[in-house]
Amino acid sequence: MRTLIFIAAGLLLAVLALRLAPPTRRGLAALAFAVAWLGVSAWNLLTGLSHGYTLAQELPIHVALFGIPAALAWGLWWRGRP
Repeated sequence: MRTLIFIAAGLLLAVLALRLAPPTRRGLAALAFAVAWLGVSAWNLLTGLSHGYTLAQELPIHVALFGIPAALAWGLWWRGRP
């Protein structure tokens, strides 16, 4: 359930980041979101590792946790570019 909440929050933040950015800066907004979301994902990965999960258990989850919102941000930027 926690993973779904993180993915939903990431999707919402990606949409907000690109909607609030001026049209000429949406590529930069997508990049900034991806870097910030990578930090959030890394923090969540470290939290899981500190609770006794192995990297092999956590890594597939975190690929989706980072990849889905980042792909949405880049997709929205790609679709909305002039």
